[in-house]
Amino acid sequence: MAREAETRTPPRAAIVVNPVKVDAAKLRGLVEAAETAAGWGPTLWFETTVHEAGGEATTTAVALGAAVVMAAGGDGTVRAVAEALRDTGVPLGLLPVGTGNLLARNLELNLTNVELAVMTAFTGFDRAIDLGVVQATRGDGSVDEHVFLVMAGLGLDAKMIAKTNKALKKRVGWLAYVDGIGRALPELKPVRLRFRMDGSAWRSTSAHTVIVGNCGLLPGGLLLIPNAEPDDGLLDIVALRPEGPFGWLKVWNKIAFENGVLRKSAAGRRIIDLNHDVRSVTYAKGRDFELRLETEEEIQLDGDEWGTATAVRSHVAPAALLVRVPSLTPAVTAVAVEAPDSAGRA
Repeated sequence: MAREAETRTPPRAAIVVNPVKVDAAKLRGLVEAAETAAGWGPTLWFETTVHEAGGEATTTAVALGAAVVMAAGGDGTVRAVAEALRDTGVPLGLLPVGTGNLLARNLELNLTNVELAVMTAFTGFDRAIDLGVVQATRGDGSVDEHVFLVMAGLGLDAKMIAKTNKALKKRVGWLAYVDGIGRALPELKPVRLRFRMDGSAWRSTSAHTVIVGNCGLLPGGLLLIPNAEPDDGLLDIVALRPEGPFGWLKVWNKIAFENGVLRKSAAGRRIIDLNHDVRSVTYAKGRDFELRLETEEEIQLDGDEWGTATAVRSHVAPAALLVRVPSLTPAVTAVAVEAPDSAGRA
């Protein structure tokens, strides 16, 4: 039995690289050092293209027996890799090389040390998280489906992303969204819609922004959805409805001050309970959320444009994705499983 373990083929990782965002030559050195230290075989390398964001490469990597697939790119690359890994049992390794690093940020993972992230891909543990699944009905009646890891939305956030200067984003990162907000606000109007949660009766309302979240934290440390958990089997829905001349100030106060400051203490939470503003920002939880829009609206997935839609249905896929995390990460629970060793054992 011992001789059989010695001759067993060592596990191999795969990496999907966006060559526009990543210095692949430098990254290759880090990966080769980590795979050697962990006793793994040579890593499989794939590059994204304008027409292939990483999903096809990931499917190929899984078919070739990859034990983990690292995503080295922006949030779009991470989402494409995660979508292809859905329900495969093969974990996602997150490398902090993108602009937002939204999923890593929400899982409290390292956001700056690429070498540490690479080593984690080979030696860490697997944490199961949920995926959000979105079906968008287009103006021509066609239906598209994709997953999201952090948030999907329509209204201000989608218009902001559509109007963000891409050249500016390359230079200053997520701060470029401030410019996008400035461009979007003048033409922003409430979106009239019908909605229902978990098959309940349809209701009508209007909102400037509707966001469905699997996680709650935005770049810059803004806590948009304070009770969102990536592994609770639920989606969190937030609607922004600013009213009156100071409406957006109330929204900002809720997100930046109440969520970001007051919720951190018991006294602060008591102050929030005394605030009777229940219209400007509203929250709900559910497993299946449907929207029918009066007009075709722009939508976004994890900070990327996703065209326009007349109807959107979002549902949760519980524990559909494994993410490789360090063994000492606070969020790791007892259900995490150890990465395979050089003999392929768990």
